[in-house]
Amino acid sequence: MTQTVDQKSADPRPGAGLSFRIVPPGLYAGRASVLVERSFLVYRRLWLSFVSGFFEPLFFLLSLGYGFGRLVSEVEGPGGHLISYPLFVAPALLAASAMNGAVFDSTYNVFFKFKYGKLYDAMLATPMGPLDIAIGEISWALLRGGMYSGAFLAVMLGMGLITSPWALLALPACLLVAFAFAAVGMAATTFMRSWQDFDLVQLAVLPLFLFSTTFFPLSVYPPLLGTVVTWTPLYHAIELLRGLTTGVVGWGMLGNVAYFAVMAAVGLVIAARRLGTLLLK
Repeated sequence: MTQTVDQKSADPRPGAGLSFRIVPPGLYAGRASVLVERSFLVYRRLWLSFVSGFFEPLFFLLSLGYGFGRLVSEVEGPGGHLISYPLFVAPALLAASAMNGAVFDSTYNVFFKFKYGKLYDAMLATPMGPLDIAIGEISWALLRGGMYSGAFLAVMLGMGLITSPWALLALPACLLVAFAFAAVGMAATTFMRSWQDFDLVQLAVLPLFLFSTTFFPLSVYPPLLGTVVTWTPLYHAIELLRGLTTGVVGWGMLGNVAYFAVMAAVGLVIAARRLGTLLLK
């Protein structure tokens, strides 16, 4: 803590003219858990808005997986094996659930706190630093995405859409996916100037949801489009979770894990540096 004396005041009373300013000791002070606790206390009163994100993938599973699935007997799954359409769609919606929960929290909510609520300015009047804020917000987004994923996994288990014990690793995989999307989402939020910029978020998330082999196998796409699809993050998430839930596991999944590890690291570094630049200038 540093003490700043206001020399302009001539008031002779004890303590008059003194102002105090708390300066973060650095980018990181180990206080990120405080921000996670705050988010928990806030959403404890807004639980309905919190749990609503779980129902979107569930409705897609019931309408497309079982409705449209009656028109499609089997599709090409991991390793070229033919599987039922609900078994094909369910892990993809699981990946999308982790993505949506993480992106929503790390973009819309963070932008409001940053631009309008001025919450982070107040936090920097404490020993917390920009990296604490980045880690705290990303951790909460990860927890939200993980809760959606855990609930959806329970639904899949109840519907008989999990056919392998490898599915025990599906929840940790969802947490990694949520962490990576939250880190990139928060990094992108630091570049946004107004609410209109969030149209760009939907412009990115919606095509990912529709074209990353969520509803159709990669073989139905033209070669060029199929190659582009394999570069997208949601495709790697779907491949990872589809393999785990169906039991088709291979060394290629380590590439999917490495993809998200790099994505998370890059997003976290950019988010922390941008917050430091914008909040400490």
